[in-house]
Amino acid sequence: MASQSPDFADMTLDELRIALAPDIAASAIFDGWNETALTAAAEMAGCDLDVAKLAFPGARPMEMIAAWIASVDAAMEAEWPAERLATLKIRERIRTLVAFRLDAVADVDEAVRRALAVMAQPQNAAQALKLGWHSADIMWRLAGDTATDYNHYTKRAILAGIYSATLAVFVNDESEGKADTHAFLDRRIEGVMKFEKAKAQFLGKDRELPSLTRFLGRLRYPAR
Repeated sequence: MASQSPDFADMTLDELRIALAPDIAASAIFDGWNETALTAAAEMAGCDLDVAKLAFPGARPMEMIAAWIASVDAAMEAEWPAERLATLKIRERIRTLVAFRLDAVADVDEAVRRALAVMAQPQNAAQALKLGWHSADIMWRLAGDTATDYNHYTKRAILAGIYSATLAVFVNDESEGKADTHAFLDRRIEGVMKFEKAKAQFLGKDRELPSLTRFLGRLRYPAR
């Protein structure tokens, strides 16, 4: 039996944004992250355009990109819950989660390229940093991390940096099956596993600790 189209009118705005986000990304390959992509996505999804515009008023690029990242986060959590990852070593848990994210957007790498360009704009840098931090936090929590001290911050900072660097390689990778990207990721995973060394470097800079603590605290608990 063919599946029925989702009833977008009955969704919350958050649910609607996540439901539309993959189609917006598919359209952004050609049109960029703008109202044209939103209109095309609504048509593809069978969603009333007025309802789609209610979810994304003004078709602001960063809001659409944030929803897309949230949709990838949700798909990752559904595919790799903590109990499934528990059978793997920590190194493989992190690699598996990052690799899932790469595979999830492999067919729309041009949308990733365009999204990275938008996120790199000065006015979007703070939100982009928070989005990367949040995804890294989800990955570490799925991997079983429960640290609440500086380990919490250094693990996420390192992973967010590695994921960002891997995406930069990903969008320019023309190798079969993005093999070069996955090789790059494998090399960088070593850095994630050496977070204790990074923590020691952070803690050794006593004069920088107060400002660092406040900065990382804002990432974890952003002001509303």
